[in-house]
Amino acid sequence: MVVLLIGTVAMLYPLLWVVTIALKGNNDIFTTTPQWFPKEFHFENFVEGTKQIHFWLTFKNSMIITVISTVGQVASSIVVGYGLSRLRFPGRKLWFSSFIGSMMLPGFVGLVPVFYLFSQLGWYNTWLPLIVPSYLGNPAFTFLFIQFLSTIPKSFDEAAKMDGAGDTQILWRILVPMSLPVVVTMIIFAFNGSWNQYLEPLIYLVDQNKWTLSVALASFASNWSTQWNYFMAADLLYMMPLLIIFFFGQKYFMQGLGSVNSAGLK
Repeated sequence: MVVLLIGTVAMLYPLLWVVTIALKGNNDIFTTTPQWFPKEFHFENFVEGTKQIHFWLTFKNSMIITVISTVGQVASSIVVGYGLSRLRFPGRKLWFSSFIGSMMLPGFVGLVPVFYLFSQLGWYNTWLPLIVPSYLGNPAFTFLFIQFLSTIPKSFDEAAKMDGAGDTQILWRILVPMSLPVVVTMIIFAFNGSWNQYLEPLIYLVDQNKWTLSVALASFASNWSTQWNYFMAADLLYMMPLLIIFFFGQKYFMQGLGSVNSAGLK
């Protein structure tokens, strides 16, 4: 219990410190005796923080990219997972091993060739390099969905086929609703990963009007004259979509992580 309490405090400490800085005046931040609670609450920091950068424009950009990418990652991973788990075809286990094995490769390994490919396609300074790869399936999500499908008896598939249902109907009308906990888990992880994406937008996006919020915040913080109370206030607003989606999906998120067993491909 004590260890759990210490771990909780250690994890919450940075967030509490961000909230404290966001509510302080600029003169109250750098003092010889740091104070947890500000003398006065400066809620106007949240308004001023959004003015320092193109906050709402980049917020909109990030939201568009994140929603489209999340849909792509989850949908493609579900389709690939269903094919590898339920369908029988030559080389299925080899494809499974190769696809899952790609998780072992660090992301930066393909950074240069992928950049060259997208540049040759004319995608530089567009959102396409941030969105299109999401529709090629996510190995981790695919593995997660396969593991969950292993807990669902194939008798459901067979009964649906006897009623005339095809693979598409079986997947989207029967298996996906039954797999809601793991699907929500995938949505939360995909949303979080796409929203926090920084390196790819930094590399591909030159036009500031196309920037994502993560890049805009980084440019704000890199300014030598950064007003940290404004920055922390903007940072809190940046975290709000992540907190909201986890708040509404936490029930299914816990069920999804707890229901996946250790069974392999059968």
